Amino acid sequence: MARFKLDPAHPPALDADMAARLDAMTDADLTAQALSDPDNLPLTEEELARLASARRVRSVRARTGLSQQRFADTYRINIARLRDLEQGRTRADSALLAYLAVIEGEPEAVLRALG
Repeated sequence: MARFKLDPAHPPALDADMAARLDAMTDADLTAQALSDPDNLPLTEEELARLASARRVRSVRARTGLSQQRFADTYRINIARLRDLEQGRTRADSALLAYLAVIEGEPEAVLRALG
């Protein structure tokens, strides 16, 4: 299998034939083609929720500028749980989401409280 790394600054372009073929397809045609691809099945509501949770956790951590390990140590979150959350294997519960909101809004207060 060949590896391919997408360069966001230079995305691949469609050739004229492929662009014309796609332009000629209706939304129903596009949906039918997408649904017929066994390697790209639509996500379930649970999968979408896990991905949204992963983005939330990852974005809060990224704003702190800390690595996963440092973030977990600093805010006393189990590192394995943090990794599972960020990779979408599990979903953050409401208590963790509230804690992340406090970390995001008042990180100094959290650090003072944790002593």
